[in-house]
Amino acid sequence: MRNGPPLVSRSDEQRCINYRLKAGSSAIHGSGVYTCEPIPGRRKIGEVTGEIISGRKAAARSAGADKIYLVYLSDTRALDCSHGNLLGSLNHSCGSNAFLRVIRDRVEVYAKRRIETGEEVTVDYGETPHAGGMACRCGTPVCRARI
Repeated sequence: MRNGPPLVSRSDEQRCINYRLKAGSSAIHGSGVYTCEPIPGRRKIGEVTGEIISGRKAAARSAGADKIYLVYLSDTRALDCSHGNLLGSLNHSCGSNAFLRVIRDRVEVYAKRRIETGEEVTVDYGETPHAGGMACRCGTPVCRARI
């Protein structure tokens, strides 16, 4: 845990976040997560919270959804982040500045590199459960066009 001012919020939803973050409008999709302070590279930003559900329930919840708030923990279990903390709203980017690490039933977010104040925190989703994938909107020079 870092020293310094407290997080923007210390509610139960924010209890697992190590840096000050805020939600804001995103050019990638809907709203995204932005830094309120610089985050050093290779540091744990926090842990995504939500409800652990079965893979079957995850598939049902994602069917037809425009935005999916799921992280698959295994072939049979997923973390539904739709009612978790702010980190459940991380947008995808093919040139992401953060990554997810799944450890059993926990999903941790780490900075790949230094993330500057005001920068949107993004992760590479890899594959999406949408049938046939979906168009990528990240706009980075390394964009794969589909996720």
